[in-house]
Amino acid sequence: MSSNLEFDIVKNSFEWLSAQRIQSVKELSSTLSAHALWVLPNPYITRLIVEQDNDGSWNSSIRDTARACSALSTEGIVFMASARWLLARKRENSWNRDVYDTAYALAALADMGTQDKDGCNWLSENYCPAWEQVGTTSLIITALKKQDNLAKTRTFETFIQEKARWILSKRRTDDGWKHISTSNLAIQALLLAGFKDEVEDSVHWLLENVHENGAWGNKDDDINATALTLSTLGLYRKI
Repeated sequence: MSSNLEFDIVKNSFEWLSAQRIQSVKELSSTLSAHALWVLPNPYITRLIVEQDNDGSWNSSIRDTARACSALSTEGIVFMASARWLLARKRENSWNRDVYDTAYALAALADMGTQDKDGCNWLSENYCPAWEQVGTTSLIITALKKQDNLAKTRTFETFIQEKARWILSKRRTDDGWKHISTSNLAIQALLLAGFKDEVEDSVHWLLENVHENGAWGNKDDDINATALTLSTLGLYRKI
């Protein structure tokens, strides 16, 4: 990320995002994170906070609450009521015995400064063929790496490195994965796992696949895919 062309792409993409009607918690969270990673004025902070329910959750949803908490943490904002809400919904070391709920919750808790080794153990010990998908595995890596970083340990490092190399092995010959959003999850996980050099070509693939108007998406323009891509580019630049 150094040429004027690359920064022009990023600028155009943020301009496209600013013209969109962004309403869902998922889209608000990803757009907020993108602005934070590029250190831009962030009108989405207030918009996301006002969507919060009185109990500290967003829509009484594990994933929406986790996404919102992770996004707000990029701006240094932590609601401990939200952390308590998430922890209160943990059962038998997981959230709903669901890989996605658990991965999102663990990542958000780490972003808020809360360790949860039992949840991490549940993810690593229950990894199975049904979870062996690039997007799913990327979310697991992200959750475990964030938790390890918070605890200042390398408890899950062998697992993380093994799964990261598996994700790299699934990359297509054009240096991307099947979908834009999946590719972003993969690149972000690989960056956290220490594979910056290995994803350089994939970052260029993202830049080459931007739409003329500045958006990203598999075919149609997509708010979440665009915000995720901007976050990936910001993270790549930052690490």
